[in-house]
Amino acid sequence: MNIIFFHPSFNADEWIQGIPARLPKAKVRQWVRGDNAPADYALVWLPPYEMLANRSGIKGIFALGAGVDAILKQELKKPGTLPAGVPLIRLEDTGMARQMQEYTIASVLHYFRRMDEYQQCQEQRLWKPVAPHSRKEFVIGVLGAGVLGRSVIEKLREFDFNVRCWSRTPKQIDSVESFYGKEQLGDFLSESKVLINILPDTPETRGILNLSLFSQLKSGAYVINVARGAQLVEQDLLIAIDKGYIAGATLDVFVEEPLSNLHPFWTHPRINITPHIAANTIPDGAMDAICENIRRMENGELPSGLVDMARGY
Repeated sequence: MNIIFFHPSFNADEWIQGIPARLPKAKVRQWVRGDNAPADYALVWLPPYEMLANRSGIKGIFALGAGVDAILKQELKKPGTLPAGVPLIRLEDTGMARQMQEYTIASVLHYFRRMDEYQQCQEQRLWKPVAPHSRKEFVIGVLGAGVLGRSVIEKLREFDFNVRCWSRTPKQIDSVESFYGKEQLGDFLSESKVLINILPDTPETRGILNLSLFSQLKSGAYVINVARGAQLVEQDLLIAIDKGYIAGATLDVFVEEPLSNLHPFWTHPRINITPHIAANTIPDGAMDAICENIRRMENGELPSGLVDMARGY
């Protein structure tokens, strides 16, 4: 079994040694330009066109991340980057869920305990206790209830927060009010004091975090975006803060990364930014999941995390 590997920043040796340790029959090599030798599977992130175009005999392509939007955009720009009809499989949990829980819980507690306001008081040398938020009224709305979204929702419930979710299709989660479809989005937003975005990147979700949406939240709401930068209309967020719709935002993803040195988010007093680190790929967990999926595919079974190319996730 031949497997080719390409990632612009991962340590290839770790994967070249780690996959055969889990799949003894596997031979893994780092792909370089000009390598047209046979391959049964490919492990990739932002693969060059030449890596997979016109490659025959490949059984599956594994994206080395939870999101596949970047790879699908490559295909749109240069059709053939992904061989037609070959399954594309994304990573699902592999340790990302826990990281996402940590990031969102830290951000929610930051706002719930009004640390953003105390930070401003410290900058002004003001000793000024602030009345805490009411837990009952501090309703948290989660956009997206897939694997990562559900894990965040369940962790928030452990803190006894009032949580609601919105998704494309109905979801059933204990003690969580579920909304779905465009018709129910307004009702979902109207009682949300915190909005956490964990939606997949699709044509329907791009630009969803806009001024119209912000105006439907509870006044002085908080926004946490850990999904995709293209889902946020950045100028609309600045306007929404100026209008008082939004009291603060924590952003981990951006339209352009890295963020330009001149971007207004860097110095805005009500915006916290991090460099796309909410949930990183953990090699050990990822290799375990990929190898298990390869075993399934070799046995004629469907892999977990199979991407619906029409939906984009």
